[in-house]
Amino acid sequence: MNNFSLIPVILAGGKGERFWPLSRRVRPKQLLSLDGSGRSLLENTALGLLPLAGGWEHLWVVTTDALCASIQQMLPQLVPAQLLAEPEGRDTAPAVAWTTYHLLQHYGEEAILGFFPADHWIADQAGFQQALLAAVEVATKEQVIVTLGITPDYPSTGYGYIEQGELIGDFGAQAQAAYRVRRFTEKPQRELAQEFVDSEQFFWNSGIFICPAGVMWREFETHAPTITQPLVEQSLACYGSLPKVSLDYALMEKTDKACVLPVAFGWDDLGDWNALERLHRGEQENVTLAQHIGIDTTGNIFYASDTKEVIVTIGLEDHVVIRDGNVTLIVKKDRTQDIKQIVKILIQDPRFQDLL
Repeated sequence: MNNFSLIPVILAGGKGERFWPLSRRVRPKQLLSLDGSGRSLLENTALGLLPLAGGWEHLWVVTTDALCASIQQMLPQLVPAQLLAEPEGRDTAPAVAWTTYHLLQHYGEEAILGFFPADHWIADQAGFQQALLAAVEVATKEQVIVTLGITPDYPSTGYGYIEQGELIGDFGAQAQAAYRVRRFTEKPQRELAQEFVDSEQFFWNSGIFICPAGVMWREFETHAPTITQPLVEQSLACYGSLPKVSLDYALMEKTDKACVLPVAFGWDDLGDWNALERLHRGEQENVTLAQHIGIDTTGNIFYASDTKEVIVTIGLEDHVVIRDGNVTLIVKKDRTQDIKQIVKILIQDPRFQDLL
């Protein structure tokens, strides 16, 4: 490998609860096809990373034991040893730390690792790959942890924000500017989010990180020893007792080696059912991924997993209606974040375990 090779790691252990009822325990969001391509989000993520990985021999996937069989079936070209199985999900910090420790021994300290959510949507794959090449250059030359920052086009309260600090320099074929990170802010209220957008100094946190393996591990040792020490001493035997914490909280908000590379390649984290409107918005009054008959019905999202089923509405506005199996979900578009609360109720009720 040359100095600018990238070893991509796809983080594929999430539950995707806000896409319930389509997203279930054995079929979480990353295994769904939502963009009309006919491929799952995981498949599209892997295919977009292969050119920079140089092939399947340097692509890795981290998931939970319960999803390994489904992922291996979905990605048959993936080298079995490069499908890393967590005993249980403990959020992104333990997953990234464990994988970094594993790959550090496999590739060495100078290897450039990239961590990618399995369930995001990228519009411009060529622009995405150019941005990653620039990020690899920043990480290699500056020995830092680079995150890709998405220029916000509205004051989202569902995304984390990154404030840019001092300019480091320009990198990559397109001379993309990279900055030190001044601070991370997690999901601000709308007024503050609007201030961030107006300032033009803040970016959405894409959850994509590129860094030398040695730098990432040393920063974990410094800022999250409650994760690194048990992993070194006990390996996966300690996993269930590790803190359940995100990478942002455990490390990125504390390290002084965080940098942001602003990018523009068309990105969406597909956080809930409203994402379908962003992906499939057209001239019609509704986003319709189902057979639908309606009167005085506007601004809605309709989805049915069975193409034979019909959704009929009268006087409905700004709702999401989902049909999957024996479940119908009807929710206002501004309440889709609360679907996770419904899932919690189902978990506690033995009558509904087959719906999870």
